[in-house]
Amino acid sequence: MKVVLISMPDIAPIMLHEKAIHMPNHGIACVGGNIDERHDVYLIDLVRKRSSIKKYLVRALNKIKPDIIGLSVMTWQYDTCVRLIRLIKTILPDVSIVLGGYHATLMAEEIAASADAVHIDFIVRGEGEIAFRRLVNALDGQDNVADIPSLSYKQGSTFVHNERAAVCDLSSLRPPIRDQRRLTWGYHFIFNKIEVMETSRGCTRDCNFCSMRHMYDRSYRTYPIGRVMDDLDYIYRIKKTRMIFLVDDNLLLNPKWVDEICEAIIKRGYRDLNLIVQSDCISIVKNEAMVRKMSRAGFRGMFLGIENVSANHLEALGKADVANVSRRAIEICHQNGIMVIGGAIFGLPDDDGEAIRKNYFFLKSIDIDAFYCQILTPYPMTTLRQNLLQEGLVADPAEYWKYNGLWANVRTRHLSAEDLQYFFWYYRQTIIGWWTPSVFIRNQSLRLMSVWQHILKPLMRFFFERKVHRIGWEGLYKNEMEHLRRMNMFDDL
Repeated sequence: MKVVLISMPDIAPIMLHEKAIHMPNHGIACVGGNIDERHDVYLIDLVRKRSSIKKYLVRALNKIKPDIIGLSVMTWQYDTCVRLIRLIKTILPDVSIVLGGYHATLMAEEIAASADAVHIDFIVRGEGEIAFRRLVNALDGQDNVADIPSLSYKQGSTFVHNERAAVCDLSSLRPPIRDQRRLTWGYHFIFNKIEVMETSRGCTRDCNFCSMRHMYDRSYRTYPIGRVMDDLDYIYRIKKTRMIFLVDDNLLLNPKWVDEICEAIIKRGYRDLNLIVQSDCISIVKNEAMVRKMSRAGFRGMFLGIENVSANHLEALGKADVANVSRRAIEICHQNGIMVIGGAIFGLPDDDGEAIRKNYFFLKSIDIDAFYCQILTPYPMTTLRQNLLQEGLVADPAEYWKYNGLWANVRTRHLSAEDLQYFFWYYRQTIIGWWTPSVFIRNQSLRLMSVWQHILKPLMRFFFERKVHRIGWEGLYKNEMEHLRRMNMFDDL
């Protein structure tokens, strides 16, 4: 059988311009790596083909002529996914279409009952490595779709949803695909080559805005250390890539595992390794020795979920009060040579314009190195969504293409969705403004930061201020919203 796995082209430039970061999709790489070797597997990350999707797919699919095409989709990418499926069916009318990923897992029954289901043959719910492997074998006559847990399949025009499988035993999974079977290339973080890898999967925390528990239950599992190091070796020595984003849902949930990983990396003696991971402030503050060892192992970037300066607002998210420990967490990271990307969420039920303004001032005051600011998003099947729906605070219940953190899909008790959208944008422009390198960043690269501060930034600000004078803040806002609206429309589809 010939199998093509495709990830969506939609992006959400929450931190940087949409062309600045393009990373490979780890999910389709893992699924592809676990398909039996007798089948031919190809990966396509459409984030690298955003300007020529139709042209590229027509050429690639006509050349490969796959029997099965799997598409991995997040909630905010679903509209694009449906358009892609329609295009694929015009190219290869008889190909089997399989839907997977978070949105397929959360909304399988709704998708199966929708008009879109006419073009979809199978839905894989939850982790896809085993279910998709067995599905490919079933379509090759070696298995039975009715016996595959976590698979939804058609009987006539109606979907049958098999029972959910238990979470995977990670020690039984083969490594993800990183070789020539990945047909797209050029993955980058600004000017650096980047890869993604995974050492653990799942999270046991209770954040009510997260839909992860529907994917992995309340589990936390780790890969065998040998498997992790073999994967890292391949990235470092074969792919010649030094920057790696660890997609672990919550790596620092288990400090003992972090210590084991760091010890193994340190023993390998890698040079110029640049590992990036996501964490929470409390884990950093409680485990300073762990952070020191992470620095020795090559961890150079940390995404910290600061979320919100208000303790009452954090309680609404099911989060602890991290505002008081965020400064200390940032200090610990900087003392150990780790850059900090601070994440904040705006649009909580009690937010008003002043609360949004205060949160931006707080973010600016704590000396983080980069900002990751997004608007509260009521993802399907989350406790947060149910709470907001009951209170009438979900503004766009079904406009899923807006569910990427950049659009106001909620209103607050004090702000309409339109006002929330504007304040979120306006205060970022006027308080955060043009990027000012932190003391930590300036010390890392004095010459480059001097060029930015004294030449590039003043020049760009000059032209920006001329534009503000010409069309005003309202005009700038309208232009920005139109850009966001058009960004993932893909006219060729």
